[in-house]
Amino acid sequence: MNARDRAADVLAKVPTGLLIGGQWRDASDGGTFDIVNPATGEVIATLASATADDARAALDAAAGAQEAWARTSARERSNLLRAVFEEVTSRADEFALLMTLEMGKPLAESLGEVAYGAEFLRWFSEEAVRDYGRVLDTPEGTLRTLVRHKPVGPCLLITPWNFPLAMATRKVGPALAAGCTMVLKSADLTPLTSQLFAQVVTDAGVPPGVLNVVPSADAPAISGALLGDSRLRKVSFTGSTTVGKVLLKAAADNVLRSSMELGGNAPFIVFGDADVDKAVAGAASAKLRNMGEACTAANRFVVHEDVAEEFTTKLAERFGALVVGNGLDEGTQVGPLIGAKALDNVESLVVDAVERGAEVVVGGHRLDGPGTFFAPTVLRNVPADARVLHEEIFGPVAPIVTFSTEDEAVEIANSTEYGLASYVFTEDISRGLRIGDRLEFGILGLNAGVISNAAVPFGGVKHSGLGREGGAEGLREYTTTQYVGIESPWS
Repeated sequence: MNARDRAADVLAKVPTGLLIGGQWRDASDGGTFDIVNPATGEVIATLASATADDARAALDAAAGAQEAWARTSARERSNLLRAVFEEVTSRADEFALLMTLEMGKPLAESLGEVAYGAEFLRWFSEEAVRDYGRVLDTPEGTLRTLVRHKPVGPCLLITPWNFPLAMATRKVGPALAAGCTMVLKSADLTPLTSQLFAQVVTDAGVPPGVLNVVPSADAPAISGALLGDSRLRKVSFTGSTTVGKVLLKAAADNVLRSSMELGGNAPFIVFGDADVDKAVAGAASAKLRNMGEACTAANRFVVHEDVAEEFTTKLAERFGALVVGNGLDEGTQVGPLIGAKALDNVESLVVDAVERGAEVVVGGHRLDGPGTFFAPTVLRNVPADARVLHEEIFGPVAPIVTFSTEDEAVEIANSTEYGLASYVFTEDISRGLRIGDRLEFGILGLNAGVISNAAVPFGGVKHSGLGREGGAEGLREYTTTQYVGIESPWS
């Protein structure tokens, strides 16, 4: 049975309601919304659309379960996370097919996301039992102190549409490991994967009320109802900087712990001594993962003038040879953009650049539908005032600018309000580390185009956000620190 034939079987397994207190239910007002396959424009599912009342009911369940869940042993939480990891991994084909149906990425990429997303479950199952505190005496010798970590409490987790599984596991994993209950609000464009994931979590034995899921077509209603409730103690959001700022302002009223993984404008710097073939391969990986719809996607290609022609020619050849199509079809390498609005935005960025003097080397246009496809594109001679250099592209477009000195490269790279991912290709490691010290970004890929991993702290600076996800730091985001002072036996 091919991927298209299996689609109906997989969709039939996805719960279509709200998960509140361990039970799947309809929205309180009976509202629903449709999920569309961006490769075909067809409606593939209809889900319950949560209201503000439903969000409050979900928080009721989370708050009610918090004390008991916080008291569970680290080993119990670890074992549950490991069970969820095993189940997600064993059902990788189902999860991958579901992601391709609702998001559009090629099936091979979806399988890669299952492996990547599941790894957060395994990583935090291991971190759960390594949540170390410390014991020390005060300098004066009057107190012996215990420093310990406690779960922060009920959390609101808001995930984006571009990585439907990984963005859920990257938040749910550490929250479960730390002993926090949660309300998960998935993106309305791609909620199906989170629905199936929530069912897997429930089936694994995570107690009712620990994970609650409220898909909705009205995101502000959900966040508004919860951020103003004093029982909520943390919000974690991945998405645009514009929305993140709104959420941060709302979170301030309740002084909520906040983790924000926001927008990016990643520079990809290629020095004159770089291995150009390696740089081109890295550029393709950094640019085209998820059709360019990733916050870590290389957004600006800053190439030394000595290798600019060779790099541009080879990158264009690589982009021009890519197979664009439905992600379910064998051989597809680039899928559709998420929707018509995204397609219009990418096209407008290319048109603006060309009108300002940029040259299209390959691509530069939308492709015939059905579906929302844009041809992989390379632009050169892109002027400094072109929008494509200043706005997050979120599409398969690579604008190239040149530089002559290290200082110029650093100035171009840092000339953005964002500070998430960056990339440097050079055969001189000392130079790479030196440039890394000067770059204002939370992540640096040095001669590497793929940099995400569950074991490392992912996050940015400036307008790219607050906090870190993954690594040992990821667990800290869901805990508070308590110190206990005990009268010293020697005082």
